Amino acid sequence: MVQRYRWLVRGAFLLFFLYLYLFAVEPFRFILLNTFLGYIPIEIALHYDQNKPQPAIFFWILVVLWLLFYPNAPYLLTDLFHLSMLDPYDPATGLIRFSLRMWLAYTNLTLATLSCTILGFWSMEHTIQAVIVRLHLTDTFWLKAGLVVLITFLTSVGIFIGRFLRLHSIYIILEPTKFIKPLLEMWDPRMLIFVFLMTLIQLVIYVCLQLFKHTTPNAEQLEKKQSTQE
Repeated sequence: MVQRYRWLVRGAFLLFFLYLYLFAVEPFRFILLNTFLGYIPIEIALHYDQNKPQPAIFFWILVVLWLLFYPNAPYLLTDLFHLSMLDPYDPATGLIRFSLRMWLAYTNLTLATLSCTILGFWSMEHTIQAVIVRLHLTDTFWLKAGLVVLITFLTSVGIFIGRFLRLHSIYIILEPTKFIKPLLEMWDPRMLIFVFLMTLIQLVIYVCLQLFKHTTPNAEQLEKKQSTQE
């Protein structure tokens, strides 16, 4: 990512954090913490620099930290269920209420979810590319596709752990022993179906973003096309 865009992303999230801290109201104060956790893998990915490669130990520490915190980004997709707390329907008419307070809370949660999920996908693609370059692997479609599916599957497992076992990424560092028993006992058909559904949702969003990316010509491509026509 170009340097100016890095600081644009950082500045936008910083302003959003400040806004949520000052103006988010109950029962949606949790958006601040969850958005901050969802931003961590994005910030980590901003530190990969293929033009000035980091020392190997520093690079792989970044990758491991990214793997640990990445599930926090698409985790916000499950926070959309909290919109039910807004009680959006008017009991008299059965229609959605026009309450600015309700729509403001809806906007806050939707913005947090979309920004962390979409930029989280960027961080995943950027991390995969950085690892491929670091290991001098052949950059093929099937290699990237396989890594995306694998990471997305593991991410869905992480979302299950966070949503239903209430174990956050930071616990792996602070209290790793708390993970052992719940992790061993969580595997059952219902859990696997949930993981499949979350993996499907993420992959559909990711593929749609990739289609948009690869079917929309950028400025450089348009310039080349125009020069060729001339």
